[in-house]
Amino acid sequence: MRRIPRPFLLSTFALALTGCAADGAKPVIAGLPPVPVAASGETDPVGTGKADAADDPAIWVDPANPARALIIATDKKAGIHIYDLAGKDIAFVEGGLVNNVDVVGNIVAASDRNDGVNAHIALFRLDPDKPSLTALGRAAAGTGEAYGFCFRKTAPGEPLTAALILKDGTVRVGPLTLSDDAAPRFEVDWEAKVPTQAEGCVFDGDTLYVGEEDAGIWKLRRDYAGLVARVDNERLVADVEGLATIDHKGQHYLIASSQGDNAYAVFRLPAMDYVGRFAIAAGTYGATSETDGIEAVAGHFGAEYPDGLFLAQDGDNAPAAQNFKLVRWDRIAAALGL
Repeated sequence: MRRIPRPFLLSTFALALTGCAADGAKPVIAGLPPVPVAASGETDPVGTGKADAADDPAIWVDPANPARALIIATDKKAGIHIYDLAGKDIAFVEGGLVNNVDVVGNIVAASDRNDGVNAHIALFRLDPDKPSLTALGRAAAGTGEAYGFCFRKTAPGEPLTAALILKDGTVRVGPLTLSDDAAPRFEVDWEAKVPTQAEGCVFDGDTLYVGEEDAGIWKLRRDYAGLVARVDNERLVADVEGLATIDHKGQHYLIASSQGDNAYAVFRLPAMDYVGRFAIAAGTYGATSETDGIEAVAGHFGAEYPDGLFLAQDGDNAPAAQNFKLVRWDRIAAALGL
């Protein structure tokens, strides 16, 4: 295990903070005006009502039929749902307090908060034909409260690599090993620490982007850490929550949930050039507010999503429980002029 040198960990500073909007109220601070887009669909609500329960989505794409996909998303009070692209809830597995979720191949993993003292990663095997999730056990991940989680995307047959984010900003990266005759195992290959609470993360090759909620987006590697997009109340309004990447017309983009003003900021990688902001506005399926987790994937998923899909958790889906909104990526790209 290798720790990032301490000077990297002290290079951030606190900026003006603001509370999140409550119950769909107008944000206290509004960043640069986002372009509006309408959701094209939504999932059924999660099972836990009258609570902050829906949290983070992931997208499984069928390797044999790239036009087919499933949405895997957490009810952080109860377990993991599987939805089809029409938003229908087609399967659920109990998992208790599972927070962030990701998928590689047919392996689904989530940060497990059932033990508030010791962190774990909960693992499941997806059977996409039923569909169903089968619990494979929990991998111990050291002391601390598990919070954020993401996989490094790998080719079939390659070892699994994951990042677990503790609530205090500790980042642990290393291999996840599954065995038929032993409990899942997580080994820490390298570790970093951002100054305050963090959650959202996404890999871009060997680079890991992490959202420090009140400070901004960190770029982390084994021997490097830098705060590459600050909470400035223009592009990003605290909290910085979910992170996702997507390819579009030969360009690679990072999307971040600017939870404090119910918007999403888009940056062009690898230079983190800011390209604009969008918001999911009121429409057939409603606006989003207080978004936690997001996900994005390029591809052709039928007439409804011909050029990719963006998912966002909706923190206020009243009068129903929280859910996830689906947006055509081509509409976001057109609104931003990408």
